[in-house]
Amino acid sequence: MVSLFRKKDAGERQLKSYKKIVASINEREAEMEALTDEQLRAKTAHFKEQLASGTPVDDITAEAFAVVREAARRVLGMRHYDVQLIGGLILAGANIAEMATGEGKTLVASLPSYLRALEGKGVHVITVNEYLAKRDRDTIGPLHEFLGLTVGLNLPLMDSKEKQAAYNADITYGVGTEFGFDYLRDNMVWHPTQRVQRPYHFAIIDEVDSVLIDEAKTPLIIAGKMPPAADLHSIGARVAKRFVRDEDYHMDDETKAVSLTDGGIEKVEKAFGVDNLYELEHQTLYHYMIQAVRAHVMFERDVDYIVKDGGILLVDMFTGRTMEGRTLSDGLHQAIEAKEGLEVTDENKTQASITIQNYFRMYPFLSGMTGTAKTEEKELLDVYNMQVIKVPTNRPVQRVDMPDRIYRTSDEKYAAVTAETAARHAKGQPVLVGTTSILQSEKIADYFKEAGLTFEILNAKSVEQEVELISRSGQRGHITIATNMAGRGTDILLGDGVPELGGLHVLGTERHESRRIDNQLKGRAGRQGDPGSSEFLISLEDSMFRRFAKDDLAKIEKKVQTDENGLVTNKKMHEFVDRVQRIVEGANYAMREYNLKLDDVINEQRGVIFGLRNGIIDDDSQKERLIDLIKRSTREEIDFHCDEDTAPEEWPLDRLSGHLQAMYAGRAVPLPEEAANKKQVEKAIEPVLAEYAEWIDSHYESDWDDLIKRIATADIDAIWVQHLEKMTRLKEGIGLRHYQQEDPMRIYAREGLQLFQTSYRELLRSVSTKTAALLTELMKKEK
Repeated sequence: MVSLFRKKDAGERQLKSYKKIVASINEREAEMEALTDEQLRAKTAHFKEQLASGTPVDDITAEAFAVVREAARRVLGMRHYDVQLIGGLILAGANIAEMATGEGKTLVASLPSYLRALEGKGVHVITVNEYLAKRDRDTIGPLHEFLGLTVGLNLPLMDSKEKQAAYNADITYGVGTEFGFDYLRDNMVWHPTQRVQRPYHFAIIDEVDSVLIDEAKTPLIIAGKMPPAADLHSIGARVAKRFVRDEDYHMDDETKAVSLTDGGIEKVEKAFGVDNLYELEHQTLYHYMIQAVRAHVMFERDVDYIVKDGGILLVDMFTGRTMEGRTLSDGLHQAIEAKEGLEVTDENKTQASITIQNYFRMYPFLSGMTGTAKTEEKELLDVYNMQVIKVPTNRPVQRVDMPDRIYRTSDEKYAAVTAETAARHAKGQPVLVGTTSILQSEKIADYFKEAGLTFEILNAKSVEQEVELISRSGQRGHITIATNMAGRGTDILLGDGVPELGGLHVLGTERHESRRIDNQLKGRAGRQGDPGSSEFLISLEDSMFRRFAKDDLAKIEKKVQTDENGLVTNKKMHEFVDRVQRIVEGANYAMREYNLKLDDVINEQRGVIFGLRNGIIDDDSQKERLIDLIKRSTREEIDFHCDEDTAPEEWPLDRLSGHLQAMYAGRAVPLPEEAANKKQVEKAIEPVLAEYAEWIDSHYESDWDDLIKRIATADIDAIWVQHLEKMTRLKEGIGLRHYQQEDPMRIYAREGLQLFQTSYRELLRSVSTKTAALLTELMKKEK
């Protein structure tokens, strides 16, 4: 309790300090108004000079904000409210500004993006979709350009020259995932000039909770194509279709982890004609079968994906949008295709990946805006070191949030939704009905058609009309059914006479997996002091209760009391609903935390591999690097073959000698037959290694650089892909060993390190051996 008060006091103290700076900005307003356009623009060069001479950025903040406010008035015809200045100060301090819907977050971002761009290191303004990135660039870009800054837009499908231009701008707009994919691609290039990004500096994330929390469940993956095992997928789909839960497989409803029972394994062995599915040679079959079961029990058509033009289009569960070009990896996408009877496409083999968390943690300064972040403030602080600070609204919020209505069955709920919508529609009040999936939105549409209601539907199948549809939602008598996408970032303006009718009424039809997403839906009504209302009509048959409260519902089933319409009248039921939702939030947080811990293991390995690869690409001369790599490889080989836990007489010195001879371009490496210790082995190798290093130093030609770069980077890429595949299998296999009574994360970290040490040693050996063969060939040609 004390810590909560401290947090509240800290937030209030910060707001007080921000208000002092706002007063300082306001004092400069008349001075800025008196400047000519040229004089106002000249402030940018002046600020840059101050920063270059060592002036801290905090010392120019008030004046810089005053300049932006005046420029916005001249260029956009908009003036920042004081609360928007506060929001800008929060962002400039690398924290999260929680601002209500309609408070002008786009204009707020213009302040810190200008301020931090003055440092000359680049600012990234990140949105949740391409439409918003383009809109924000087109809206705010002219303001920054007026002040002499350059503005870029980073979109998928741009070529490298376009992307380089976008990233070299002072301020770059784009979608968060594309920034992450560009990072991965930059670590796969063959030449430094092919990179598009420069070092990270400052980022502003709009809808920060959506980007850093909702999207954090799914890692960013770049994958290469490999031919599918279509027959295996087809057999897997047929077997999985007949599987019975708890008889053939177990599934954890909270984590959605899947495992086969002994009975299920017997059926799989019979279907594939193998004796023991657990044998190493059959691990691939086990993998395909698990993916087939997951495709059948975890992925629902028109909820998690849609079938369009003979293919699978994934649906983002948090926005309701289809994710064009995104596919599931490790054969899961192909398992869904087989389930639907579609042509099985090429599988994706992971070449590079990173979680959203580890990507954004690379920014020295990270900030964000949203209307809903307080419920996740602990995670945002723990993972990203960002504090959530609530910004006062410019006008008091007038929206009325009504208590939930809980019904026993979904049919009774949908009947109530239809009746409520019809009643409000009859008096002309606009209604926005929020749903959690395409399937649910189309079910409600059927109810509305039967009731003779005219409506518009907004889901992943109608994304092209999203902005137009959502902007009409506030017109008199309008009914809109929308999935989660609900047009975040698009204002819903009330039509003539609508405020007198109570404004927009938002009707939620199912509690989401987070109170935060419920609040996002509520926030569609009551923008900028407009009247509005919200209400959730839910049922005990909703997905959240089926997944997370099945046993609890069975216990209280007989105690549930309802009226003649199926409305639950038990007073404590609201507490039950809140408790279940908090359980769901906890489970999702645990899953994100678990995935982050898994990626933290790979993140260290990724740092080593990317560092090695980038060092090779960035070096003009490979001579010193090659000699160093051979020495490191020698050390790895000695440590591996002369393991201190093994008696010296059992060391495989012949094998060590063979590896070293290949690495040293055929030079014989005579090792003592009976070495007493590692020092004797090292002493025997030293002169051969020294002579080979000296030979490289004296014979090396600069023409060899590109050839060696190609060999080294190709080997790094190939072995890294193989290593990621091994790590994926390790992650899957951990579930099979739960009986070991050991923390799965410890197993993963320990065995993952062992796998990496093996992969790293193989990598160094392979590069050393191949370059030795190359040098031998080149010397022969010269002779």
